[in-house]
Amino acid sequence: MHALPHLAPADWLALLAFFSCWAGYAWFSERSRWASRGLIRSTRDYRLEWAYQMLARDVRVTDSTLIGNLVTSVTFYANTTIYIIAGLVAALGAADKLLDFTVDLAFAGAGNRELLEIKLMLVLGSFVYAYFKFTWSLRQFNLLSILVGAAPPPGARGEPAIEACARRLAGANNLAGDDFNRGIRAYYFGLAASGWLLSPLLLAILSLLILLVLYRRDYRSAALDILRHPG
Repeated sequence: MHALPHLAPADWLALLAFFSCWAGYAWFSERSRWASRGLIRSTRDYRLEWAYQMLARDVRVTDSTLIGNLVTSVTFYANTTIYIIAGLVAALGAADKLLDFTVDLAFAGAGNRELLEIKLMLVLGSFVYAYFKFTWSLRQFNLLSILVGAAPPPGARGEPAIEACARRLAGANNLAGDDFNRGIRAYYFGLAASGWLLSPLLLAILSLLILLVLYRRDYRSAALDILRHPG
């Protein structure tokens, strides 16, 4: 808290832009009335259809392999995030050397040691948040694996047991996928947070740029067109 007085009005405005973009887009893509039109929500119907198809199969090796691929992707990001966090903690311990380095940059704006530390803490906090989301996603994918193992024998769609199991499988898959997406979003904004090391203006610009990139990929991408208009 002793570093907060070192923040200039420009820093506070940049932080406001940063958190507004992050929290605002999270609400827009997950809870607003426009969320159903995005890539995140559009995959939910396919997860439910996957559950129905799996429950109609006698052999479910393919489904286990697919879940294994999802777990591998999440595990990769979780492991990578640990190394990023370790590097940022090391940077905090070498703040003086880092401060000397930023002085020579064209857009140097790190300020004093206290200000540099709070800037690094913003980047660190973004990736710590991502790590918690990735590890929680991983646990939920493990839960999905358990549900697949406990699934009833093949049955017709519409049977009460099949309907209940399909929705349970799709629900667990959705929860794990949503937390994975939140972790990826934290990566994007963690990159934006690193711009604060150079300038508050750069932090604000990168936050807005990340917001536009996320919107384009979730609402204006070719991947979304394929899901919504496969023909």
